[in-house]
Amino acid sequence: MPTLPNAPRRKGGLLTLLVIALLIAAVVLISSAGDSGIKEITLNTLVERVQAGNIQQLSVSDNKVNIQLVDGSKFFTYKEPSSSVYQLLEQAGVEKATIAKLPITVQNTEGGKFWTDLLIGLVPFLLIIGFFVFMMRSAQSSNNQAMSFGKSKAKLYDKGKQKTTFEDVAGCNEAKEELVEIVDFLKNPEKYRVMGAKIPKGVMLVGSPGTGKTLLARAVAGEADVPFFNISGSEFVEMFVGVGASRVRDLFTKAKRNAPCIIFIDEIDAVGRHRGAGMGGGHDEREQTLNQILTEMDGFETGTNVIVIAATNRPDILDPALLRPGRFDRKVVVDSPDLKAREEILKVHSRNKPIAKNVDFKKVAKGTIGFSGADLENLMNEAAILAAKNNKKTISSHEVEQSIEKVLLGPEKKSRIMSDKEKKLTAYHEVGHALIGHLLPGCDPIHKVSIISRGNAGGVTWSRPDEEKSYISKSHFEDDLAMMLGGYVAEETFFGETSTGPSSDLQRASKIARAMITKYGMSSLGPIVFGDSNDEIFLGRDFGHTKNYSEESAAKIDELAKKILEKAYDKAKDLITKHKKIMIEISEDLIKEENISGDELKKYFKGVAVPAKDSAVKVDAQADEE
Repeated sequence: MPTLPNAPRRKGGLLTLLVIALLIAAVVLISSAGDSGIKEITLNTLVERVQAGNIQQLSVSDNKVNIQLVDGSKFFTYKEPSSSVYQLLEQAGVEKATIAKLPITVQNTEGGKFWTDLLIGLVPFLLIIGFFVFMMRSAQSSNNQAMSFGKSKAKLYDKGKQKTTFEDVAGCNEAKEELVEIVDFLKNPEKYRVMGAKIPKGVMLVGSPGTGKTLLARAVAGEADVPFFNISGSEFVEMFVGVGASRVRDLFTKAKRNAPCIIFIDEIDAVGRHRGAGMGGGHDEREQTLNQILTEMDGFETGTNVIVIAATNRPDILDPALLRPGRFDRKVVVDSPDLKAREEILKVHSRNKPIAKNVDFKKVAKGTIGFSGADLENLMNEAAILAAKNNKKTISSHEVEQSIEKVLLGPEKKSRIMSDKEKKLTAYHEVGHALIGHLLPGCDPIHKVSIISRGNAGGVTWSRPDEEKSYISKSHFEDDLAMMLGGYVAEETFFGETSTGPSSDLQRASKIARAMITKYGMSSLGPIVFGDSNDEIFLGRDFGHTKNYSEESAAKIDELAKKILEKAYDKAKDLITKHKKIMIEISEDLIKEENISGDELKKYFKGVAVPAKDSAVKVDAQADEE
């Protein structure tokens, strides 16, 4: 098609021609306005100068008379179009002999006038033509865009730019094994076909944010020797109904042409939500897109050799038809990393960083319980930033420890100035938490107490477990509640009143007390769950949902929650009253030092019988929901 390369030139040439014409017209108009440096005089003055014999040259150009005097000065004036200079001077009383001696020249302006008038007349037409050309090209561009509106926006993975492999993914070994099988199936299909095995149609990666779902997909793309298309669930949906379904069809058409291949859909919950949740019919854009995905994955057409990998952190809201075998045959759960996995992840993210010899990744992994892979990557990056900020050549354990605190608690607000009264109140509040946390066996060991403001908190008491925990018992909950109320009780005991400081502690304590009753069966109401175990409401499916217990049970839940909190309050009150002197001593030192470590805290309890920490394994509050 030889005309295609010339199309941009024609467009640029037309625009250039239009600009040149406008510039020429502007120049002509400016030049026709005359020289602003020459002064205009009246006809009477011209007559006087002629009679005085001061005229050296008269030049007539159309209706304009240019005058040059004997002394070299120049002027101009205008005459009537119907009269000549001779008639003008004669009518003004100048003698004919004087007029005959005047050096008068007449310039021919017919040609210049013609081109000037032509250009001035063409400018509006050129502007109109340019406007219509612009509109036609815009319409053509919009038409082309409309024709490609239903095309898939999936990108083909470029191995030359990104080289993520399974070696770059630490932890989540079980998830890697599932995906290694997929890659091996694509590389060596005959090995599996001999055994009568069929290629899985879909793999659903499920896990909390930051656990490495997308990273695993990138590793599959780096390991596989087949085309890899990646797209986000939100890229299917547009404001026009049917566009999402069209893009799904186009995506699978491309994939089938390149089969065997892999399609990765990130955040599939954007289009894969439970159908019938629209509350106004079943023909909205998201449902049509989902229906098309279901049809493409397991419709009448078989043997396409296209594997779909999807990722989501909300599997509870996905449509059941999407998760059934034949569509997503495998559900791979990507959990938060354990101790060994965290150590491996830290090593992966420190490959390109100068790490000092005193950094013990195993110790760092123990202090980062609950961190996801993304949190650990952020931790090492913050440590590198801090080391560079301090002009150090290596990242030491000091920078890593400070980065852990920054990621967990937020940066220190050293610029925030507290009054002596606020500082004292904060110190006693935090020491109330720390004292109870140190004395009760069910609480995690105290790592640090600080009255330096972080985030929205005026101070912080940081406790962290020594080992992985999987279950939480009732006694552990009760000890934790007493520790949460320690700040409230300390303010009440030493200041005679409470402030707004314990508000977040009271919220957390109330939530845990209700969960003990309604979720975990840790009350006299028995082993029964009140309400939905899932705290998040999915509008549409849960619309009009009513609680599954009576008002009488709700009153009992309120009463029991109050009793649990009163019991924790009494426990905290007894411990703080019993160890008032230690409280005062720690608080006064904390006001001076601003920070007290866990090891320093232990020195204040010499001679005090402190029970050993319960090593029973704890679980997260949501672990038994599975």
